[in-house]
This record gives sequence, structure tokens and C-alpha cells, in this order.
Amino acid sequence: MWYHKPVINKELLQSLPNLKIVASSGVGIDHLDLNLLSSYSVKLSNTPFVVSTDTADLGMALMLASSRRLVEGHQMAVSPDTEYFPADWLGAELSGATLGIVGMGTIGYKVAERAKAFEMKILYHNRNQRNKEEESAVGAIYCKKIDDLLHQSDFVLLSVNLTPQTHKLIGKRELELMKPTATLINISRGLVVDQDALVEALQNKVIKAAALDVTYPEPLPRDHPLLKLKNVIITPHIGSATKKTRRLMMENMIESIQAGLTGLPIPNEVL
Repeated sequence: MWYHKPVINKELLQSLPNLKIVASSGVGIDHLDLNLLSSYSVKLSNTPFVVSTDTADLGMALMLASSRRLVEGHQMAVSPDTEYFPADWLGAELSGATLGIVGMGTIGYKVAERAKAFEMKILYHNRNQRNKEEESAVGAIYCKKIDDLLHQSDFVLLSVNLTPQTHKLIGKRELELMKPTATLINISRGLVVDQDALVEALQNKVIKAAALDVTYPEPLPRDHPLLKLKNVIITPHIGSATKKTRRLMMENMIESIQAGLTGLPIPNEVL
């Protein structure tokens, strides 16, 4: 499966009685019915680890681009109407700011490693607390309650899997808990955020800005209000989109398929 295609449904499974394995690209498996696959004795693999470095890089890139208003700055610099650069056109600094990471898995932890180099204070909220050695290595402080993280963070970065528990995890209530100077960065899945609530929060200056690699749907309708806001940066779901990583993803999928067909242990099997 690449970009969630082909769709794995009951009709497809019935038409492929000898199917042994579905190899899905990327980390997320929210597009798959695990119980349905299991009922047909079809195994599943994904490519979770190979995408983590590039996705963490993109998270930092979005944070930098939003804080320093790079898209707006580029538009100003190349506009035929620009006659001078205003001295009071200012961004926000990353160094010394507080980053709250929601979801401290492989990707979230790599973001923390990068943020440490920017001398950021790092908070994180996760289902399970990381061990003391891992926390100490990046200087991360665990927030058992997401509310505590939202209250304190200058930047809130979402790096969670989409599950029933994380569906619209960030809604009106959570956005109102954030600082009015805070920025939301989403590198997970669009449905982790209540998009209507986000539009309202951005329009009413409940939060300062958002930088999104994911939305719902993808792409957004061309008349969607998020596309009209200057305090929003949107990229086309490119967390893993480098030549090297996309090739490694395909190689991982092939390895899993070969193992599944020969009865060997499947690398990155989703259980």
C-alpha cells in the first residue's frame, strides 16, 4: 500500500483468497481495519522507524518557518509592490522558548533531540513516561496531564498516532488552554486536531499561529478558511518525503513481503 492505496476492504480480501500480507508505507495504520485483516489471516507490516528522522526534521523546519515568519517574509521580499522592508516586522525566537511535545515516541524523541540544540525547554506528554536516562539526555520534563503542557508551552508539537483516543485530541478547550502567543505544529494526522476549532482559535487570536503538515481532507478544499490565514503554514504531508527515505520505505516493504511469503518473521509486523 502506498498513499493508502489500494483500499483494503472486505471485497478486496474476498477476491484475493491467497493473500498473505499487506505491507503499508509509513507509520500510521488508521486507514486499516486490523480486525478485518486478522479475520482473513492476513498479516500487516508498516515502516515506522525509517520515517522518524525526516519527520522530526520537518517538525523543526515548520517550527522555525512559523516562528520566523519565513513564508510571509518570502512573499514580502519577492512582491512587486514592496518598496522597503519594515523595521518592525518581527518573528519569535526559538532559543530559550518552551516546546511541548505531545507524543514522545520515536519521532517525538528525535524532535526533542533537535530542540535541545536550540536550547529549548522541553516538556512532553505521553501515555507512558520515558526512563530517567532518556529524559536526562534531552532535558525533557514529563507532564502527566496534557493541560499542564498546554499552559506552559510556546510551541505545541503533535506527534501521536491517530486512534480513537487521539481523534480531535486538540479541540476548543485545549486551544483555549494554550498561550495567546503559542504556535501549534502538527506532524501526526489531521484528525488529531478539531480543524473547525483551530480556524476559530486562529481567527480570534486565541493562539498565535499554526504550522501543519497534515490536514483533513488532504488537500483541503481550495476555499477552506485555513488557506486564507496569514498565520498558518501548510505543507502537503511531506514528513517522510526525501529520496533516501522513500527508497528505504519501499525496501522495508519488500523485505516484509518476502518474509511473509516464505513464512519467516516479518520485520515491522503490526500485531
